[in-house]
Amino acid sequence: MNEKVNQLVMNADLAAMPGEGLDPVAEQLHRKQRLAAALRIFGKFGFDEGVAGHITVRDPLDSETFWVNPMGRSFKLIRVSDLIRVSHAGDIVEGEGLLNGAAFTIHSHIHQTRPEVTAAAHAHSIYGKTWSALGRLLDPITQDACAFYDDLALLDDYTGVVVSMSEGERLAAALGDKKAIVLKNHGHLTVGESVDEALWWYVTFERSCQAQLMAEAAGTTSPIPHDMALHTAGQVGSTLAGWFSAQPLFDVILAEQPDLLD
Repeated sequence: MNEKVNQLVMNADLAAMPGEGLDPVAEQLHRKQRLAAALRIFGKFGFDEGVAGHITVRDPLDSETFWVNPMGRSFKLIRVSDLIRVSHAGDIVEGEGLLNGAAFTIHSHIHQTRPEVTAAAHAHSIYGKTWSALGRLLDPITQDACAFYDDLALLDDYTGVVVSMSEGERLAAALGDKKAIVLKNHGHLTVGESVDEALWWYVTFERSCQAQLMAEAAGTTSPIPHDMALHTAGQVGSTLAGWFSAQPLFDVILAEQPDLLD
């Protein structure tokens, strides 16, 4: 049964992916709605820590700008109308609110160096930042963790809040072509070709950190062997798998909190 489900996911019609068949104006609204929903999911899962944390999405009408949540607005209350659009020069070109300096520094460099990346997600959630204190990559000790096998980077030193442009460049360089990065003594960040994908990688990475912390506290872990970990990564770590896995989260948040679309 599991193999049949895997095949259905892997062979799913890519037309179901966001952006297919939408004109740029409709795609812009779609991305803003998914961004607001993703931020509400962050709030629902308790990923907020003061004013820290941000998710961005590239604007389809002007790819040199991106949408982000304004600093100081709770994840739990974000609406589409709250979002601000920011240029790579750090100017707010649409919307009203404060721009988080770290959000700009980190995300602007990622969006500039990774043209295939549509969205990026970062917060100070408890298990991700706990794991980051170890300065290690995740081990392939669960099926879910295999999504990051050979697709996870590490920024292995901490130099303060990321507000200088050189630090943003260094982070983007460390991320390279990976889907996620552990920021030592800080937390983790994920990227994707859609808001949905970036959100899913963030959530499942957080849970994988929790699982490994618990497993190591209980005893000695038994990692999945290299070849099987790579095979599993191909099943659960693809762009389509990330997008598909996120759909239940978005379905629930939109049903529970439709006001986010305002």
